[in-house]
Amino acid sequence: MSHQQKSAPPLTLKELQAAVHQWVQTYGVRYFSELTNTAVLMEEVGELARLMARHYGDQSFKRAAAPGDITAALGDEMADILFVLVCLANQTGVDLETAVSRNLAKKSARDNRRHHRNPKLRPNPPRDSA
Repeated sequence: MSHQQKSAPPLTLKELQAAVHQWVQTYGVRYFSELTNTAVLMEEVGELARLMARHYGDQSFKRAAAPGDITAALGDEMADILFVLVCLANQTGVDLETAVSRNLAKKSARDNRRHHRNPKLRPNPPRDSA
């Protein structure tokens, strides 16, 4: 019988912010500056974009650079982005749970019918005639 790791229960955003802060205090010594973390965030987004362009877009992987499991590779890049974003939130005093809740409420009020009326989002959107 193989040993399987139990999954940890999902984290709330508050718990994630606390866990990242604890990690930085334990392993990272201190947060990088906000400007450095913004640059690191852009770098991480670029790494995700590279994978997306090669897997879903028109570019191809170099043989040695192709990930074995694209879902795992995408997840790892997304987790890197989330980690740096949480660092920035911690550094700037942003409560992500509150911010996300407010943002969803704003989007729901603003866009409550907009996307339903968008013909481009129907199952078979009209094609441009070329």
